[in-house]
Amino acid sequence: MSVSLDIRLKRANKVYHEGEALSGVVVVMSKDSVQHQGLSLTMEGTVNLQLSSKSVGVFEAFYNSVKPITLISSNIEVVKPGKFPGGKTEIPFEFPLHVKGNKVLYETYHGVFVNIQYTLRCDMKRSLLAKDLSKTCEFMVHSLPQKGKLTPSPVEFSITPDTLQNVRERSSLPKFLIRGHLHATTCILSQPLSGELVVESSEVPIKSIELQLVRVETCGCAEGYARDATEIQNIQIAEGDVCHGFPIPIYMVFPRLFTCPTLETTNFKVGKGMETYISFRCF
Repeated sequence: MSVSLDIRLKRANKVYHEGEALSGVVVVMSKDSVQHQGLSLTMEGTVNLQLSSKSVGVFEAFYNSVKPITLISSNIEVVKPGKFPGGKTEIPFEFPLHVKGNKVLYETYHGVFVNIQYTLRCDMKRSLLAKDLSKTCEFMVHSLPQKGKLTPSPVEFSITPDTLQNVRERSSLPKFLIRGHLHATTCILSQPLSGELVVESSEVPIKSIELQLVRVETCGCAEGYARDATEIQNIQIAEGDVCHGFPIPIYMVFPRLFTCPTLETTNFKVGKGMETYISFRCF
C-alpha cells in the first residue's frame, strides 16, 4: 500500500515576514484507506554555526558552548489518530510567525559557516508494522522593508600596483591605473549593486575584468573568533583590452538565498564585500 505525504504552502515563492501567518495544506495521497496514530506539524527556525577546517582544534570551547540557536519553534497536532480515506486528502493549517521575548527572526541565509534556515515538518505516526511518514519543506523569511528613504552613500575607488595586497614581487607587476565608483555601499538586497569602472592606463593589454561578491563570516565565543571570507558569486564585466577612459557599468544582482542583511550577534557575524580581479595578457 503506497502512501505519500506532501506540504503545499499558499505562497508559491515561500517568502514570509515576521508577524504574518504561514498557511497551506498537508496532502495525503493513498489508493486505499490509511490507518494512522496522528498527524502533526512542527515549525522550526535555527542558526547553525561551524568553524572552518583551518580553525578546528583552535577554539575547543566553541564546540561545547555553541549549539544550534533556536529562533522559533512550534508544534501542533493537525489530525488526531484515526483513518484517512483512499484518494487525496487535504488538511489546511496555519502557523503565526511570532517570536517570544527578545528573539529576532533573522533572514534566511545559506552560507558556508553560518546557516539560518526555517523548516516545516509534517509527521504521520503509524502502527508498529507500518513505517512512520515524514515530509520537510523549507520556507524563507525576509525582513520587512525599512520605512523611510535610504540615503545613498557613494564611494570612489582606485586600483594601482601600490594598492594591491598580498603581493610578493610588486616590481614584476605592470603599471596600470583603474578608477571607479559605487553608487552606494549600504545596499537594499532587492536592488542591484551598481556603479562604474574606468581603465585610465595600462602598460599591458587587459584580458578580462571580473567582480566577485564575497561573504565574510565570523564564528566563535569568548575564547576567540574565526573569520573567513568565501565567494558568493563571480561576474565578468569586461573581456579583452577595453578602451582606456571608457566607463564600464557595474551591475550585480544579489542572490537572495546566499545573502542577508549585515548581522552582528554574540556568536556570529555576517558581512559582505566586493573584490575586483583583473587579468592581463601574457606574452
